[in-house]
Amino acid sequence: MGFFKQKNKRYNYKPRFYKGEGSPFDMKGKFDADRSTLEAVGGIKKRFNKVIDESKTAPDNTVKKRVYIIIAILLIIFLFIIDFDITIFF
Repeated sequence: MGFFKQKNKRYNYKPRFYKGEGSPFDMKGKFDADRSTLEAVGGIKKRFNKVIDESKTAPDNTVKKRVYIIIAILLIIFLFIIDFDITIFF
């Protein structure tokens, strides 16, 4: 059976109407160029520290405000679900 061995044919597809640079099949995220945490090598702690550092150097403070508002709303919903009595503080 060694006489009939054939190499696998390579399939090189080129789109007919694509006139851009690079491959049309490369999928990149919208914010990949701006984030430094994508290539983070290491464990969870190292990645988490990179995310914290990135959020500190972010020029936009509206993201921080939005996160704080979401956390506050989720905390209020959680306290409502467990029937927390706020009158103990007054």
